[in-house]
Amino acid sequence: MKRLLLAGAGHAHAQVLQAWAREPLDGVELTVVSPQPLAPYSGMVPGWLAGLYRHEEIVVDFPALCRAAGARWITGSIDRLGAQRREARLDSGEELPYDLLSLNVGSTLRPPWIPQARVLSMRPLAALRPAWHALLDEVRDSPSREPLQVTAVGGGAAGFESLLAALARLRRLCPDRPLHGRLVTRAPGLLPGLSSPARRAALRALERARVRLQLGTPWNDAMARPGEIVLWATGAQAHDWLRDRERRGALGVGPEGYVRIDAQLRSLSHPQVFAVGDCADWGHDGAGPLPKAGVYAVRMGPVLLHNLRAALQRRPLRRYEPQRRYLVLLATGDGRAIASRGALGASGRWAWHWKDLIDRRFIARFAG
Repeated sequence: MKRLLLAGAGHAHAQVLQAWAREPLDGVELTVVSPQPLAPYSGMVPGWLAGLYRHEEIVVDFPALCRAAGARWITGSIDRLGAQRREARLDSGEELPYDLLSLNVGSTLRPPWIPQARVLSMRPLAALRPAWHALLDEVRDSPSREPLQVTAVGGGAAGFESLLAALARLRRLCPDRPLHGRLVTRAPGLLPGLSSPARRAALRALERARVRLQLGTPWNDAMARPGEIVLWATGAQAHDWLRDRERRGALGVGPEGYVRIDAQLRSLSHPQVFAVGDCADWGHDGAGPLPKAGVYAVRMGPVLLHNLRAALQRRPLRRYEPQRRYLVLLATGDGRAIASRGALGASGRWAWHWKDLIDRRFIARFAG
């Protein structure tokens, strides 16, 4: 009996489990471990923040996928890895031996503690739900009608979308309370990588939402006002155990702690370990790094599935060929969205309906 361990409830692993349920592989014991059984789909999180979706509408139920696939589900996280021994130790102390390991654990953020402000980290997504609901309850029940400021730190898609979504939700919740928005980024421009028309549409969306934009401004904790809400959405960071040489063992990682992989999605140091999505460092043979965007994990899913099966059966593996241009759809919290691909960009309510349709179709694939 061969042992396949999937660590992380990411988009690629959802696809592996769904396919495994249709066509299991004889002689393989499949185990899935992740800290949260309900994994939010990143593309729908801004809509959930804005109150356009219920939480249950945006999550993938991984224990249900495991039951359908005949896999064992474990609630937990990898604490350290013995890649030479092919063994993962969980935060519970349980040790899981494997023949093949696939990592789809995503990334995290390490926001500062700001005594005078309320800080919400946009990663990991599973931890955002209780923090956001607690904040909404606190704002709704507060007798204060003093102006409230909401600041996003980070000029990428996460900071842009989360700020507009939060402002829209809070303005509906407290229509009589003045609400001010601010977006702070150290970058010289907003939404790097998007087309010029899309960036102009983003600036218009911020203007409609009465958001003050501070470009080229590194965050300083002294910038926070008393009672301010700070949405922390800076660049993704690798998990602690991957950044710690002792805890990750001999597993090869890049300078930021992401698992270095080859064109077949295998670890460069340990070919029995695969890694996809945000936790992977794609940059072999001079290839440039990939942005930390969910679209890559989704597109890696079919290649990962093929290669896991092939490795277990000692068959040839496939190469993953990342797309260098892809469609980006950003929600603006007001019933509109921005579409960008290559040099093209546009915005409007049609773009939101398009985004909503794509996202609902994706999440429906994994419903029971």
